[in-house]
Amino acid sequence: MRARQTISPSRLAVTLASCTAGAPAWAALPESMASPEVTVAAGLAMMLGLAGGGYLLALRRELASLRSRAREVSPRPAAVEADPPEDDRTHYFRQAEAADGIEGWSDQDGRFFHVSHAVELIAGYRCEEVLAGGLIDTLVYDRDQRYCRELVQRVMQGGMPAQCEVRVITRAGNQIWMACRLLPIRNEAERLLGLRLSMTDIQARKEAEYKLLETVAALRRAQALSEHYLRRSNEERSRLSALLDVVRMGILFMDNDRRVVYCNRAFYEIWGLPAGEAFVGVRDVVLQQRVSQLLEDPAAYLQHVAGVLQLSEPSEPVEIRFKDGRVVREFSRIVPGPEGEGTIGRIWVFEDVTEQLRVADQLMRLAERDPLTSLFNRRRFHEELERMLADGRRQGESVGLLAIDLDGFKPVNDRYGHQAGDEVLVRLATDVGAVIRRNEMFFRLGGDEFAILVPSAGAQELAELARRVGATIAGLRFSFGGESVSVSASVGIALGPRHENDSERLIGAADRAMYLAKAMGGNCWEFARDAGGAELDRTPPAG
Repeated sequence: MRARQTISPSRLAVTLASCTAGAPAWAALPESMASPEVTVAAGLAMMLGLAGGGYLLALRRELASLRSRAREVSPRPAAVEADPPEDDRTHYFRQAEAADGIEGWSDQDGRFFHVSHAVELIAGYRCEEVLAGGLIDTLVYDRDQRYCRELVQRVMQGGMPAQCEVRVITRAGNQIWMACRLLPIRNEAERLLGLRLSMTDIQARKEAEYKLLETVAALRRAQALSEHYLRRSNEERSRLSALLDVVRMGILFMDNDRRVVYCNRAFYEIWGLPAGEAFVGVRDVVLQQRVSQLLEDPAAYLQHVAGVLQLSEPSEPVEIRFKDGRVVREFSRIVPGPEGEGTIGRIWVFEDVTEQLRVADQLMRLAERDPLTSLFNRRRFHEELERMLADGRRQGESVGLLAIDLDGFKPVNDRYGHQAGDEVLVRLATDVGAVIRRNEMFFRLGGDEFAILVPSAGAQELAELARRVGATIAGLRFSFGGESVSVSASVGIALGPRHENDSERLIGAADRAMYLAKAMGGNCWEFARDAGGAELDRTPPAG
């Protein structure tokens, strides 16, 4: 049992005067503290506090009432139920003010009636504000209040000390982590009188813990991401390898030392290499020696490769012709390193375009040639006429146009059928095509209409060409139904820009000359009028 200390009136008065604003708290003192000493102390405080005399008088009456009720309800021997001496409480208050943290004292109901002035320095609240609003309600963060109250009740009921960590809200709205220690206070008879609350600032430790937790979490995230990216990388590599193996183009990756890093299945097929042979790590010269024997012109290809290796830009597509007739299109480009740091090698792409070129050529023929005679059709005629006229205007040269229409072709169709007519057209296309020069283009415009374009032409040259064509057509002989059949041609000649400098007008001028020749009995040719309206050039029909 602790020894009682003598309490001086002045010290007790000062202590009670510091809590005069907390009259409700004194009114809630536990009944064990209702004693003659308290009454005497209250009287002395009343005499010393002249300004608050009335308030202290009411406090004295309340304390006296508490003492009377306590005696009526639970009379006990003074030696057993005596309250702790007042000087113990004063000694505690003095220790509380000297502590670094916030100290508080509650009654048996858990209501705090004293808090140290450290609360002003730490939280910015005055003691009176904390006691009036409730220590937990005023200081503790909203989400921690329920837990704090439950812990107070548990200590009060169990009588065992407890510790916790809560967040304290300052007047400025900031949060401070504080370690709380709840210690039950008992009198000499081991009766619970209240709780002692000690709150110590642990914000620095919490921040260090948070930083440590964040560091650990960051390391775990980095490890998880590393494992995730490694797994994804392996998956992407497998998917990429599978994708490259099913594409129809041969793909070859080479590093900066010109060693093979990867080649897909199509690369083996295009170059006729054994499927089971591994080329990873092989130098490019070894591959060149293996494939050179397959090419029509190995020297030209090796020279092309040497030139490409000097480029830093993507190479233009080049068609490589093989001895077996295949055509492979090749292009390459530099592979940049990650984040633009240098290069990691070069990629070569090879595509077998043999069938593609064949189909394209066939489509071109269908689009530009007459399906019966294989001559260029009307569409190609207009394209070439526009091109030749443009070239003639730039170079100051003339373009010749021969418009040809057959004489006596309709009776052949009507009497012997379309098959006979087709035979005439096919034979005519072959024989006339044999008498025109390399730079002259022969067209079938439709039905029995034909045309010939001659670049850089002169009037005499066109007249000679018309004579040869007319003689060739007139010399054709056919036999249908046991009868001999022949046809002739009427030819109109126009010369651009002498007659017209526009394609449509030039065609019109040639057609008018051709109809004039037909009106003259056919099997002849005529020149068109000049653009200025001059008379027609007249030349007797050849033959």
